[in-house]
Amino acid sequence: MKKKALYVLSKRSYDLNYGEEERKDIEEAVVVIGPVHTTDEVRENPEILKDVELIFSGWGGPKVDEEFLAAAPNLKIVFYGAGSVKGIVSPAFWKRGVRITSAYAANGIPVAEYTLSQILFSLKRGWHFALSIKKEGKYPDSSEGVLGSYNRTVGIISLGMIGRYVCRLLKPFDLKVIAYDPYADEAMAEELGVELCGLEELFKRSDVVSLHTPWLPETEGMITGAHFESMKKYGVFINTARGAVVREKEMIEVLKRRPDIQAILDVTWPEPPVPGSPLYTLPNVVLTPHIAGSLGKECNRMGRYMVEELRRYLNGEELKWEITESRASILA
Repeated sequence: MKKKALYVLSKRSYDLNYGEEERKDIEEAVVVIGPVHTTDEVRENPEILKDVELIFSGWGGPKVDEEFLAAAPNLKIVFYGAGSVKGIVSPAFWKRGVRITSAYAANGIPVAEYTLSQILFSLKRGWHFALSIKKEGKYPDSSEGVLGSYNRTVGIISLGMIGRYVCRLLKPFDLKVIAYDPYADEAMAEELGVELCGLEELFKRSDVVSLHTPWLPETEGMITGAHFESMKKYGVFINTARGAVVREKEMIEVLKRRPDIQAILDVTWPEPPVPGSPLYTLPNVVLTPHIAGSLGKECNRMGRYMVEELRRYLNGEELKWEITESRASILA
């Protein structure tokens, strides 16, 4: 007998994350009870959950707490077709032994691709020249401060899933990659082709620094003004992680004093920056509106990851992207 499943997430996320092909494959494997339901609809009509064994969720999904679990006595697993599960799980969730698997790895692919593009572009000082031409209405000296990508040093902060993927994408290029991650060992570094070093050393040695650290209580404000002050001339800092990992006021003060260094920020804190923030006007800052992660058709990849996890689950196989309670504590 097929297991019973329910979609619980925002209707916009349902359309983004679970494309037509993904929905078809899910509906062939399990019995989907009714149409997609929002979190509010389920809270207002908890009897919907009575027979549900599997939930497919994503952005806008429910907090699976004691109240939710009481209405879903048969719930065994949540397939979360998005990234961080912290808004979904609860102490009661873990205590009940419900399983959860996430598409965080699928969401990391476009982040790594964005990062690669910015590393290579910034080593040509691409943003510096593009913005200067717009402002001045003429071409500057194109040799000024251009490092190029040959034999340059890229520093990767944190070798989580995205950081590791960036390292792999960088392998075909003639670059030296160094990394800071207190949890990484030499075996991982050798597999990735990187050299491990301290955080301070990484900022001093790198031509480009790319941040991939999750926002946790212990990482908040981890990147300080002193780190920026120590960067090489024409150094570049890229942040696709979370703005709160950086002490933003300190960063801004250094960027004012050091017009030679550049910050490429896909994330800030707060996000977007407050009206009047110097980040909007500093000539050595590039802002993008949190576009590194999955957008448009890229979101279907997350739904596809959940289809693949569903097949593993139904076949009694090990799940590839399952998040355990201990693992959830160190993820963003």
